[in-house]
Amino acid sequence: MKKILYFLPLVLALSCAEKGEKHIEKEITEEIHEDTMAAKPDSVLRHNVFFSFKETSSQEDIQSVIDAFRNLQNEIDGIEAFEYGVNSSPEGLNQGLTHAFTLTFYSNEARDAYLPHPAHKAFGAILGPHLDKVTVIDYWSRP
Repeated sequence: MKKILYFLPLVLALSCAEKGEKHIEKEITEEIHEDTMAAKPDSVLRHNVFFSFKETSSQEDIQSVIDAFRNLQNEIDGIEAFEYGVNSSPEGLNQGLTHAFTLTFYSNEARDAYLPHPAHKAFGAILGPHLDKVTVIDYWSRP
């Protein structure tokens, strides 16, 4: 019986410590979540670019354009996200445009710095020989 009395405070101390660790872990997780949420604005600027490529451009040529476009986020500050895809709409309303790209910016100034940036101009030189048509639409997202 005495042995149980000796172990009882130890068991209580361990159970309290475990609860304290879980509480601290929860606080840290909530702080990280709040910091992440605070870093993202309510509205973002989407720069949407739609291409069609010349019939003479190979899949390798098109892939090199995609890779160069994707790499701009590594060369130009202010590009917060990049994504692309190939048209899959069954409606037939794409007017020949086949590839869609979206760059995300957090400000007009970031987008405006991207447009004349030397890396963007270099990308244009890679794209140029393969480009058939292009359409660009920018908008501020609304949740």
